[in-house]
Order: sequence, then C-alpha cells, then structure tokens
Amino acid sequence: MRSHRRRVLAVPALLCALVLLVARPAEAAGDDEDTTGGHGAGGGLGLSAQVVQLYEDASRATKRYEVGRQEAEGQRAQAQRIEGLLDRERREIGVLREDLGRIARAQYRTSGGMPLTAQIILASSPEELMRGQHVFSQTNLAVNNAIEKSRRAETQLAKDEARAAAAWHGLEKRNAELAELKRGIEQKLEEARWQLQGEADASVAAGSCPGAVRLDQKQKEYTGAWATPVESYELSAAFGSGGSRWANRHTGQDFAVPIGTPVRAAGDGRVAKVACAGAFGMEVVVQHTDGYYTQYAHLASVTVDQGERVDAGQWIGQSGTTGNSTGPHLHFEVRITPELGSAVDPVPWLADRGVPLG
Repeated sequence: MRSHRRRVLAVPALLCALVLLVARPAEAAGDDEDTTGGHGAGGGLGLSAQVVQLYEDASRATKRYEVGRQEAEGQRAQAQRIEGLLDRERREIGVLREDLGRIARAQYRTSGGMPLTAQIILASSPEELMRGQHVFSQTNLAVNNAIEKSRRAETQLAKDEARAAAAWHGLEKRNAELAELKRGIEQKLEEARWQLQGEADASVAAGSCPGAVRLDQKQKEYTGAWATPVESYELSAAFGSGGSRWANRHTGQDFAVPIGTPVRAAGDGRVAKVACAGAFGMEVVVQHTDGYYTQYAHLASVTVDQGERVDAGQWIGQSGTTGNSTGPHLHFEVRITPELGSAVDPVPWLADRGVPLG
C-alpha cells in the first residue's frame, strides 16, 4: 500500500495549491484604486469626465474579472485532479472494507471465535492448543489493524473532502465578487451615459453649445499622422447606403459606439466649426493641413473650441445620439469643403492615409 500513502500525501499538497490560487482574484481586486467610489462615483468631476473615468474603471474591472475567470479555469482542472485522488481514496477504503470482511469470514470459518475452554477440551495436545492460540492472536491482530487502517483512511478522506469543498466555495465566492464589482461599475456608467445624453439633448433643443468640456486625456503615441475617429468600434451604416432617415444617400461612415466614447481627431488640423443644432445634433468639423475636412456628428459633448488647433488622436468630443439619430453612434464624414454636399467615402480616404477600418 505504499503507493496509496503517496497519493494520500498528494491530496493535501494539491489542496494547499488550490487554496493559494483561490486567493489571487481577491488580491487582484485591490491592485488598483477603489473603482466603486471616488472618481467612479463622480466626486468633484464633471459629468463628461465621470463618464471617461467610469469607462476606465469598467475596463479595469473587466480585465480583473477575465483574469479571475481564466484562473478559475486553471483551478477547475486542479480541483478535478484532486477529486480524482479523492475517488482513489474512496475506492481504496472500499478495498479495505472488503479485506476486513474477508478476514472476519476466515476467522469464523477457522473457529477463530471459539471460546478458550472449548479449545482446551478439543485440543489433542498442548502443541495443537498453542498453535490454535497463536493463530487466534494473529487473526485478532489482523482484524484490529484492518479496522484501524480503515478508520484512519475514512477520517483523512472526510478532511480532504471538506478542504476541497471549502477551496471550491472560496473560488466561486471570489469570482462572484469580481462579477458584482464589474456589474456595479457598468450600471453606474450606463446611468452617467444617459445623464450626459440628456444634457446634450437639452443643449441641442436650445440650439446652443454649452462650451468645451476639457478632459484629461492620457498621452498616447501614434505611429502615423492619422488615426481612427474612435478607438474601439463596430462599423454600421456605410457611405452611400440608403435609408429612410436620409434625403438621398448616407454621406458618411457610422461607427457604432456607446454614449460617452471619446472621439478623436483623425489628423492634425484646426477646428473649423462647433455646432449644436440641426440633423447632425452636436457636431465638430476639423480642417486638416491637406485641405480636407472631417465631421464628427451626433456627439454628447464637445471638448474643443472653434478655431482651436488639434493633433491626430486628440479627443475632440464624446459620442452620443443627438440630432437625427436612431441610437448611439458616431457619424464620421470627410468633405472637400466644410459644408454638407461635398462628402467623399471615408473608408478608402482613411486607408490611403494608413488607417484601414475593420
């Protein structure tokens, strides 16, 4: 049974490893600043900045949740290995019980339970009596050893099962905490998005822009002179496509993004126009150094003033759904002149400048 002892020793070692791994998601939850309050709750920040901060908080929470989920997959494999070892322990306990039954049956067949007086009477010689007593003692010793071994194995199995259950419960609890943190931040973000949109709608209805909202943009290195107008997106309505909401054909490329997504200048230039009325809602038009103009429409906030110089990748607003819009998106347009009616297809225009979309 030497191999059984090695397996029994392996179970506690694996359980310790599982317990240590379970603690990691909890530690990860405290690596960054508190994302359930402070900036995320809006302490001292304007609404536009709150949305940006909540975007960052949600991104960090999502990453931590994914780390915890991936570790959970690894821990699940570890737990399955432990369960396999516990199954072996259970089978070996079954073997011990069978051995105990065989010993008891053999003792009964060989009259191991015969009273000493009867053995003396029936023995044909002192030697036979001594042999009988020796066999009887050996049998009793084997039975007692088997019983004790079985008890020890069952006690160890119960402890290992309890530790495995506790470790797995801890893992599920940590992942639930990470998921709840993520849900809480996303809920705050969604509420802040629509509050921002409500303020933008009021400005558009009044026909006046509230002025530039300055956001603390993290410095980012751009390898080229041009950038996509939003960092993460899904392409929706394309240039030239038909639709009931357009008089003729769609004059730009739509990027489906949530309300409050930072909108970036596609290239270096000067802000030619900031407007907050009409079908485009809140919009910014940038004149670039090569003579082209780009328009960013249906915004929820503007972060630049008319006449201001901007760089490629610089935040100039936040996406929304103001004006003639059916849902949150950025309408991006490239024009030869600053006015409507001179648009060209933005997709090949960006591709020619080293910014393919997809």
